[in-house]
Amino acid sequence: MSDIKFRQIAETIETRINTGVYQPNTKLPPHRVLADELETTPTTVSKAYKLLAEKHKVESFVGRGTFVCGNSELETVIQASKGDTDYNFSILQPCLKYNVLPLQAAFQQTYAALPSELLGYIEHSGHLSHREAGVKWAAEFGLSVLDPNDILLASGAQNALEILIQTYTNPGDCIAVEAFTYPGILSIANLLGRRIVDVAMDSEGMCPIALKDTILNDKPKVVVIVPSHQNPTGVTMPQARREAIAKVIAAGDIWLLEDDIYGFLNPVTIPAITNYIPEKSFHITSLSKAISPALRCAFIKAPKSEIRKIGACIRTSIWLASPLNFAVATQLINSGEAFAMAHQQKLLAAQRQQFVTEQLGFLACSSQPTSYHIWVALPAHWRQEHFVMEAKNQQLLVSSGGYFSQQSDKSNHIRLSLMAIDDEQRFQQGVVSLANLLKDGQGSHFLF
Repeated sequence: MSDIKFRQIAETIETRINTGVYQPNTKLPPHRVLADELETTPTTVSKAYKLLAEKHKVESFVGRGTFVCGNSELETVIQASKGDTDYNFSILQPCLKYNVLPLQAAFQQTYAALPSELLGYIEHSGHLSHREAGVKWAAEFGLSVLDPNDILLASGAQNALEILIQTYTNPGDCIAVEAFTYPGILSIANLLGRRIVDVAMDSEGMCPIALKDTILNDKPKVVVIVPSHQNPTGVTMPQARREAIAKVIAAGDIWLLEDDIYGFLNPVTIPAITNYIPEKSFHITSLSKAISPALRCAFIKAPKSEIRKIGACIRTSIWLASPLNFAVATQLINSGEAFAMAHQQKLLAAQRQQFVTEQLGFLACSSQPTSYHIWVALPAHWRQEHFVMEAKNQQLLVSSGGYFSQQSDKSNHIRLSLMAIDDEQRFQQGVVSLANLLKDGQGSHFLF
């Protein structure tokens, strides 16, 4: 077997690792199984595994097999641009050029009159005025909340999810998630030693009957749901589905973690699931997607019975989220500027969704008219890991569908994020290039 062949096999395996098809800390297929799939020999696969071990991509154990080295899925699903030549369709964030000036003004105004109490420790989760701003922000987008004492502050939604999972589960416990889910949840579960169980979805989101069966059979301690513009599928739960999910949770021994960071993108306000089961649910929202990821401000609405418990976990892990950032967030919310910024981002998302839909009309796509992203079913001649690799060769950064599930082989999708490219002309150029690549039949050339 030629030297080129086993290096090609190694490159294919590495691409699958980098695109999430083979997840960190999971076992790779046996030599013979992979050899049959790639139409080569077990010896060639063995050489490829050895090469990848030398590159610290995999690790072999006698009697156990070969495993992908552990790392964070987030390092590859969110790809940083290497320069101005990249078209970054991998990052879910607002189009930041529209938010720079309002953020500068808010920082200047806040810091010009900075009181000393914002510079020290505080006994509770955060200052009352900051929690009151959280009530105003969350209530605007569908959450029923009146008492700011029901709000706790965290350093972003990811931090909020980790705090809640760590507080309400133990190592080995099961966490229920949507069949395709945000990789950050998978990273938390992997880090904390929790087990993930997928719950089936349909065109309206997580299926109530499937969730009921999962609660009965797998006994998960929490279920994590993204009800609006779900990442990655783009599905938004209608009110009736939210009510049905709430009934299942109300009847079961389980907590809901409602990750509603995209609720501001809904054309019409939809009530939060938490509204129907306030004593069994934690509602999370933040400013990362509407204003800036760098602001790191998240609001957790918790049952009154759980406030002290979560507050203790926050103090143990980070003591408190930065009051300086929340002071700026409060200034933006109370002035109305935060809502204006969110609305502008929603309008831009709608404009870009329309353009992408026109260009990719030949494909099966899942999205909402005002979503930040699109879930694209690839044509039959492309495999997701090969498409991601070829797109990157053309400076087009996209996210493989394999990142969004532990069972990555059930997907042949990519997720396209539409907002990270600031310049409209460059955005459209990148979309046209993606459309051309998707139509290109050369994807079949990558099959061994």
